Order: sequence, then C-alpha cells, then structure tokens
Amino acid sequence: MKTLVATIGLLLVVAPAAAQTAAKPRPNAGRPAPKSEDPRAMLRAFEDAFTSVADRVTPAVVNVSGVPDRNAPPSGGEGEERFREYFGDELYERYFRRRPREDGRASGSGVIVDPKGYILTNNHVIENARDITVRLSDSRKFSATLVGRDPKTDLAVLKVDAPAPLPVAELADSDRLRVGQWAIAIGNPFGLDRTVTVGIISATARTRVGVATYENFIQTDASINPGNSGGPLLNLDGKVIGINTAIVASGQGIGFSIPINEARAVMRQLIARGRVVRGWLGVVIQDVTDELAGTFGVREREGVLVADVMKGGPAEAAGVRAGDVVVEFGGARIREVPDLQRRVAGIAPGQSAKLTVVRDSKPVPLTVTVAEMPAEDVTPVAVEPAADGFGLRAEALSPDLAERLKVPFTRGVVVLDVASGGPADAAGLRRGDVILEVARQPVSDPAELRRVLGALAPGESTLLYVHRPGAEGRNQYVVLERAARP
Repeated sequence: MKTLVATIGLLLVVAPAAAQTAAKPRPNAGRPAPKSEDPRAMLRAFEDAFTSVADRVTPAVVNVSGVPDRNAPPSGGEGEERFREYFGDELYERYFRRRPREDGRASGSGVIVDPKGYILTNNHVIENARDITVRLSDSRKFSATLVGRDPKTDLAVLKVDAPAPLPVAELADSDRLRVGQWAIAIGNPFGLDRTVTVGIISATARTRVGVATYENFIQTDASINPGNSGGPLLNLDGKVIGINTAIVASGQGIGFSIPINEARAVMRQLIARGRVVRGWLGVVIQDVTDELAGTFGVREREGVLVADVMKGGPAEAAGVRAGDVVVEFGGARIREVPDLQRRVAGIAPGQSAKLTVVRDSKPVPLTVTVAEMPAEDVTPVAVEPAADGFGLRAEALSPDLAERLKVPFTRGVVVLDVASGGPADAAGLRRGDVILEVARQPVSDPAELRRVLGALAPGESTLLYVHRPGAEGRNQYVVLERAARP
C-alpha cells in the first residue's frame, strides 16, 4: 500500500507540473499532444489484481481451531518461550498460547493445498490440541485429523474428509522470489475471518528469527498478526509463496513466512510417512566471530567452527575434528550456522557428501556419509560464542567435582567463580565450566592456566576450549582477552 500512496503522490505532483509546461510555447506546439493514461485506470488495475487474488484464494483459506489438551506436557523449545519474545507477553497470553475463546477453543489459520482435503498450517496452531475443527469460508465445518507435524520448521498437515473436492490454492516457486515483489496475506487475525492485507517482500532467507530450528524465512510488511499463523502469503498471481508464521511484536510491518518450497517438501514427507527424515553429521557448531577468525585461519563469517564431534557419528568417521572450520559442504559455500544446518538436513541419509574444512589454516577435503538424524533432538546446535574477557578463579577437576558436575572425564580446570563485569564474565565463562584446553594445548593444572594467561600482554588474547556441563553437555571455543591498562 505504501507503493500505491507513493504512486498517487507522484501523479499529483507531476500533473500540475505538466500543465505548467504545456502553457509555454514549444517548437512542436502544432502537433497533437499524446494522450496521457488515466491515473484512475492505473489504480483500478492494482485494485483488480488484489481483488482477483482475494476472490480466488479466500475459499481455500480456513479457520483452524481446537481444544487445548490440558493433560499434554508443555511443548517448550521452538513453540513457547521463543514465540513469547516475538509476540510480546500480552498478545502471547491472549492469542498464541491457545488461550480458550468464549467457546473454549483456540484458533489460527490454514490453507487447503489438495482437493482431497490436505491442509497446511503451523505446528504451534495445533500443538497439544485435540478435537481440531476446520471451518471453510462458506461456513462448512469439518473435523480434522492430524497427519503429522514438524516442530523444527513449525509446520503441520491436517486432513479433512469432504463429500466433494475442496477449493485449493496453487503453490508457487518460492526460490524465484525477489525483494520488492507484491505480497498478499490472508488469514484470521484476532479472530477476524478472511482478512486480506497487502505489502511487499521485504527480504528473503532471513535466519536467526528464533522461532524454529530450521529458518529461511520470507520477511514481509504485509500486515500479519496473531491468528494469521498458518495462513498463506500470496503473489499477484494468487499462488502461495509462503506460510505465515511469526511477527516481531516490537516492530511495525515485520512478519515472517516459511517459503512454500520448504513447506511443500516437509508436507510430502509428513503425508508419506507421518514424520520428517533429515540428514545428520553429529557435530556441535558455532559461528566464526571476528575474535575466533584469526585463530583458525579464516575470515569472519567464513565457515562454521566445529566445537565438538559426537562419538560414533558420521563426522567422526569422516575425520572431522573439533577446531575444524567447515567452509564448504556439498559444493556450496558455508558462511554461518544456518547454512550448514539446512544443507545437511536436506541430504538423504546414506548419501555421501563432500566437505572442506580449514585445519591449521589449510584446506582439508573430506567425504562424509550422512546418517539419519536421531529421534531425539540431537541437531547441529548453534553455540553462542563468547566475546572479550579475562578474570576467573579455578581449580583442578577432581573425581569428586566431576561426579557432582556429571561430566564423563576427570581432566581439566573447573571455573569456580567469575567476577561480575570482569574480563572472564565478558567472555561468557560461567561457574562450573570446565576448561579443557588453553592456546590449543590440554590443561589440567590451574597453575599452568595461570602461567599461560599471565604471559599475555594487555590487549592480547588466547583461545580456550570449554566444556559446559548440563543436559546438553556441549563444548565450545571462546576467546579470552586480557584487559588493556587504562
């Protein structure tokens, strides 16, 4: 709509200027002036395009509602706290968290993609819901069966049985999207059925939104609100380009949709087998920050750093080591964690893939046979890298401490305390972390740790390899910098 307003403003400004120019004598004044196009006709063309899409697709957009299962365990992870951050506490509690309406149900949107009754929606719309009902634009209601859901992409597929083929929305090719294209959203925001909003594609390939494990979102300024979740994002041809999923509560005109090509691939697997099978390497990875880049012989945002290699996993069998930087996988350059996550997940288990790692500042080609991701959530995890820092109290990892921390080794130095606001605090070190290496060398003696750190000049830094105990039990690299003198 902003573009339409700009167009109208341009017409209003240009028209008087053109009239003034016409009043002046010109060499070709005797020739008939070319007929100008009626501005209202241009606006009607826009109007007709939008109304045509709304008329054609609205019958395929459905209201999805269900009764929250009070006995279901809390979902956590992708669904709960992350959406709270983006919707805001008030809207989250009122709408997203499936707070019952007056009739005791919670609702969202969906789109019919197959005349047999298959419907695409968001996982968070139906998660932990029972007695799911789908209502069409002609007020018909059907009980829906959950075919399958995929929390890692926040997608779900429902199925309704109708006596006749249902109206469907045609799917586009989201790989051909360009920033600046028109985008039309249809859904049920705040329970207002079949609301149509218009905007543009603001960006593509958005990651780190924080609402799913695998993110490659379309960003749009078409108005999306709680209740739009699961509804379609469309192009001017009335074809589905995305499934609306999230908003940024603190911003205006910032909404996110799952590209339809990704949604289609997930849907096919859910229909075929009820679950999604993904490739798996068995590594813990983190982004290469500017502080880490020089240490590992790469540039910032060039590859992802392998913080840990899981025992018995495909990566270990291929020869991948902690400290390697993956810069290429399957013939594609890798720049950040989401790049590698998506590409590995897209490889069929059992297939081999070429990858290149930088080890000791030199490229090393490897071949890995990708395995199937285990049922448990053992995905390549993006570990938050630490920044600057120095200053801590530590002692050797004794068998007693190892038992209390529930770590399967007795080598290393345990961080007992981190001074608030000090260098180690700024580095991200925490009480209970186990320092395994300093300057790429194993360390088990606090005196040795103090010696290496003490040799650093103000402003110099060194690399620590740290194990963080807990449910995940993950390893990560941090850069520890000695504070410069004032």
